[in-house]
Amino acid sequence: MSSNPVAETVASLMPKAMVELTELVAFRSVADFDQFPRSESEGAARWVADALAAEGFQDVALLDTPDGTQSVYGYLPGPAGAKTVLLYAHYDVQPPLDEAAWTTPPFELTERDGRWYGRGSADCKGGVIMHLLALRALKANGGVPVHVKVIVEGSEEQGTGGLERYAEEHPGLLEADTIVIGDAGNFRVGLPTVTSTLRGMTLVRVSVDTLAGNLHSGQFGGAAPDALAALIRVLDSLRAEDGSTTVEGLTADAAWEGLQYEEEQFRQDAKVLDGVELIGSGTVADRIWSRPAVTVIGIDCPPVVGATPSVQASARALISLRVPPGVDAAAATKLLQAHLEAHTPWGARVSTEQIGEGQPFRADTTSPAYQAMAAAMAVAYPGQEMQYAGQGGSIPLCNTLAALYPRAEILLIGLSEPEAQIHAVNESVSPEELERLSVAEALFLRTYAAS
Repeated sequence: MSSNPVAETVASLMPKAMVELTELVAFRSVADFDQFPRSESEGAARWVADALAAEGFQDVALLDTPDGTQSVYGYLPGPAGAKTVLLYAHYDVQPPLDEAAWTTPPFELTERDGRWYGRGSADCKGGVIMHLLALRALKANGGVPVHVKVIVEGSEEQGTGGLERYAEEHPGLLEADTIVIGDAGNFRVGLPTVTSTLRGMTLVRVSVDTLAGNLHSGQFGGAAPDALAALIRVLDSLRAEDGSTTVEGLTADAAWEGLQYEEEQFRQDAKVLDGVELIGSGTVADRIWSRPAVTVIGIDCPPVVGATPSVQASARALISLRVPPGVDAAAATKLLQAHLEAHTPWGARVSTEQIGEGQPFRADTTSPAYQAMAAAMAVAYPGQEMQYAGQGGSIPLCNTLAALYPRAEILLIGLSEPEAQIHAVNESVSPEELERLSVAEALFLRTYAAS
């Protein structure tokens, strides 16, 4: 990184950043209060609020959102007549999965092999620290040249929409000229990237019932309709022979025209086992950024250990459908539900229930904010040109903000590059990426203010 005062300041702040991220990662802030204590999320929210207050933010508040979680808001005034920029991150995290499978404890930030490991280190507690570093660097080098609003969400991973509904009920709160969503990531470490599209998401629970109760498989098997077998057939109907998603009525042939993702690189990033084929057709970028993708993320049925020789009376599954840009998530949900009902065999009783939804997103990459970010990233990443990529995941708030503030420019950056393994065991963040992106965000705010 070329020497400049902002970069030098961020570099000097990295030890403090590690201490702060260690404190924030220590909160088991999973917004599923049936599994994790609400106090852990509330503690993380208070930590963020205290950090904003310490930086001179005004109107710092814990917002009680309609889904029962808290988002943290603060406002830092800039010079008179300056533009307003909203900085977003979230402090809630995914469950750690199998804690015993982690090399080091998931809620203890641990430095290993040049990376910092811990749940939320990249997604997205590291994003909170990134915003703080950028603002501190500007304050130490002439001041923050824009009005800054910060919003840190408490339930992004759950998809329960609390902040979206709160924003709709308080439409002036998050209004800004430009919005920086710090919850995306570079295409790979060291390659500056903005995410220009997001797939949307719908979660649907499907239940199949065939009998009044379980039956002895020796006495009744062969004629009694098995609900689990029926469910398996329903789920199998959602994919073609090559693994492509095949929800009837849902277009699945869009092509990605930006940065491409080489298959061998994808195999390495996804840790695909030797000899196992990738699924779907088209380029990897087509498949993960531009086309729908269905995933069965859970099934309720008897576990292998302790199973009895029974014909199952009932079974159910939770299905995630990623919705490509240009497709309405509500319409995709109806198509998915109709498909499930149409492909249930043997006259089995089937019911479907939607339990979560987020719309896809496409940014306007021709805006002045994108030009300012490209200039900033060129300094933070010498010799590298900013790239545009898609992201297969969903950030439902993006569409809410785009609808509320149609004139606002929205940029997505962040720390979730492939090596970060977000949502998986051994999630980590690259401290070099944290440093470079903090510099980039600081320089962006300065360049954007002058544009």
